[in-house]
Amino acid sequence: MIYPNLRSCLTDLEKQGHLLRIKDEVDPFLEMAEIQRQVYATNGPALFFEQVKGSPFPAVSNLFGDMERTRFIFRDTLAGVQDMVQAKINPKEILHQPGRWTGLASTALNALPKKMDLSQFNLLTTTLDQLPQLKSWPNDGGAFLTLPQVLTLDPDNPSLLKSNLGMYRVQISGNRYQPNRQAGLHYQIQRGIAVHHSRALARGEALKVSIFLGGPPAHTFAAVMPLPEGLPELAFAGALAGRRFRYFEKDGFIISADADFTITGTIETDLLPEGPFGDHLGYYSLQHLFPVLKIEQVYHRPDAIFPFTVVGRPPQEDTSFGQLVHLISGPAIPAEISGLEAVHAVDAAGVHPLLLASAHERYVPYTERQPLEILTIANAILGFGQLSLAKYLFIAAAEDKPPEIHDIAGFLQHIFSRMDFTRDLHFQTQTTMDTLDYSHFTLNRGSKVIAAAAGKQQRRLSEIWPEQWTLPEGFSRPTLVFPGVFTVNGPSALKRKNYEQDAEHLAAHLSDLTETDGIALLVIVDEAGFCAEALTNFIWVTFTRSDPAADSYGLDAHFVDKHWTIRPPWIIDARLKDHHAPALECDPQVAEKVSEKLTQWR
Repeated sequence: MIYPNLRSCLTDLEKQGHLLRIKDEVDPFLEMAEIQRQVYATNGPALFFEQVKGSPFPAVSNLFGDMERTRFIFRDTLAGVQDMVQAKINPKEILHQPGRWTGLASTALNALPKKMDLSQFNLLTTTLDQLPQLKSWPNDGGAFLTLPQVLTLDPDNPSLLKSNLGMYRVQISGNRYQPNRQAGLHYQIQRGIAVHHSRALARGEALKVSIFLGGPPAHTFAAVMPLPEGLPELAFAGALAGRRFRYFEKDGFIISADADFTITGTIETDLLPEGPFGDHLGYYSLQHLFPVLKIEQVYHRPDAIFPFTVVGRPPQEDTSFGQLVHLISGPAIPAEISGLEAVHAVDAAGVHPLLLASAHERYVPYTERQPLEILTIANAILGFGQLSLAKYLFIAAAEDKPPEIHDIAGFLQHIFSRMDFTRDLHFQTQTTMDTLDYSHFTLNRGSKVIAAAAGKQQRRLSEIWPEQWTLPEGFSRPTLVFPGVFTVNGPSALKRKNYEQDAEHLAAHLSDLTETDGIALLVIVDEAGFCAEALTNFIWVTFTRSDPAADSYGLDAHFVDKHWTIRPPWIIDARLKDHHAPALECDPQVAEKVSEKLTQWR
């Protein structure tokens, strides 16, 4: 079914039993977000809030709350978009199977934006303070837009086919923003808007920004779809919607003809503190200086609906976005990187901190296989789009037949059993990092590590902590995660200047012991029991609370030609540290209140 707008989608979902109407008034201060979290946790329906306290506009959330519903929403267009991607990967298939590609022409036509006549539309205006003032977590710095589609044009080539549509959170109240006149625009590094902003500043101009909320669901998804620079998200939005992106121009700004809201404004060089904000890694992103959006106007449809989502420790609703991205673009990545077979950005780690990959190792086939080609491929991965934000990349030779890449524990065991720890850990230091990652001391800076494995098995991974292995004072409770991987409780690193000495002391202590080879990875944590409860807990703690270079230790560690070499186990310090951002915790009273209400509403 083709949805011309958000309301038509909700009508269809309600008919199919995919939507719950909440008729009671709800509070956008913590309550709406808690409802979203609890309903999502039970794989519940989309939520339509008819009455939002302090706002004349209804709201919707959990639209993409599970993959089944997401597939349902795009059921009539998803296959066409997948064919479009496949045709780009291998154009010759069109000649070999022409009957299969009959829908490509209409998909391609829908990819072209369509300019409309403003006089055909009843465009109303409002102000930022009339929008639902959504605050998701107790320490958020104000109200935020969490599903904005932020459109900018290239100042050097202001064509919609050269535009960028991205999803960057927008703070609409709080801090030092002038009410209704300013908003905070938080865009991260390595984003298309940054290129446009820098070009506007070079020309001595303000960058015009249009922010769309709602509209056909495909428009929301297009804003998070990682597309190569130069391929416009608006084209993808039209193709996935099954209907061309319709727009008109007003006062020099692009207005979406189908969005529920359009906010227009400009950014220049002005900066103001933005945040904190409870983010998708499961921690607050802290307050930092970000561009100020000077508000020109806030437009809306007569029947406008305010869409929102809630992010936090995975999984959340944005997990479906990641799954859909992989479904559509997954086959294209190996086509772009020669030799790559598969790549998996692990949702449980917050996507960017942890990547798993398998690739072909074909260099020097007449000698014993070792990581060579896969290192070349690993560097290509770390230079490819948003994959470049990864911290930990584990890559295995496809010829060794590793477990399926979504079998995280099995895949890591395969790598750890084959790694040569004197050779196969490769660090990149003082490089760019995800803006939301606070594992290093400096915003946007940190390190990466490639752990590569190719060739025969080198060790048998242990499931038992050796009886003769003692631990130094302050360390306790060695706990098996899966064969070859253990966690151990360490002394608290908070409020201590020299906490690094703890890990160094542990490594020195273990260096005096024998038979250490069966344990490949030892992670120092604050709560070994929590990490042992679920693999997702271990992944989240290990890869969100450590910087590869700053927090890696090993037995008999030394450098050979500037290359770090160790004897296993590789020790990662994933304790909480003072420079880390606080983990997200909901308000217990709000959570209890919402639980009671949900029982009534259902």
